[in-house]
Amino acid sequence: MERLEATSELQSRLSSLSFSSFPGITSKQSDSRPLDRLQNTDLSQSCAQPRDRADMEQTKGDSEQHTEGNAAAPAELALGEGGEESNRSGSQRSAEMKAQMPPLKPPTTWTSAALKELKAKLRSEDDSMVTVYRGDIMTVHVPTVPEAKKVCWEFATDGYDIGFGIYFDWTPVTSRSITVHISESSDDEDEEEELEGPVGNGDVEKGSKSQTNSNLAEILPVYRQDSHTTVQGGSHDFPGEGTYLLKFDNSYSLWRNKTLYYRVYYSA
Repeated sequence: MERLEATSELQSRLSSLSFSSFPGITSKQSDSRPLDRLQNTDLSQSCAQPRDRADMEQTKGDSEQHTEGNAAAPAELALGEGGEESNRSGSQRSAEMKAQMPPLKPPTTWTSAALKELKAKLRSEDDSMVTVYRGDIMTVHVPTVPEAKKVCWEFATDGYDIGFGIYFDWTPVTSRSITVHISESSDDEDEEEELEGPVGNGDVEKGSKSQTNSNLAEILPVYRQDSHTTVQGGSHDFPGEGTYLLKFDNSYSLWRNKTLYYRVYYSA
């Protein structure tokens, strides 16, 4: 009984208390902050909201960057593929141009002991007796003509041999004139003093080893010919339209000029 009476008295005192009995809380504050809002004062939740918003913005930014990266990647890939395609096309065109050039047959060559007779005949003809100076290369350009089927040549020298070779330029013919060009050897360091006397055909001349023209094809590489002992002659059938380059090469000689007797003509 005494416990029940004490409990009843405690409840009566609690009921008589108001919000004004607590100095930290006013009625105005209680009106603006209902009980349900006061209970929802978890700091972890209130701090989580701004962090979530920042995370969402960062995630959005990362997503946009990823999208831009994906958009740029195909562009770069396409550019790379375009460059490779361009190089591939250039290589194909070069291969096609080379494929259009038929293989060249070797020339027909011969020698003759009638050295004095040829020299005597060519001395009386204009521009058939020339001097090829030491270190020089004389190139005779002979274009193909519709009236003929092959080109022929004969030459001889006084006292010493000379290098000789034939090339064919597939560039379309623009002039039917036979022209002569003189050039100096560009390989000064490899020049050697010529060896006097007969020399075999296996001695390749160094001044005409490389050709930079992509339309140029080799018919006969430059070899030293015993043109001072026998007449050197030959012929070659036209492979198509173009220009023959007959090279008389004295680039290997440091001291001696060469007197050359030569003639070039067409044959049906």
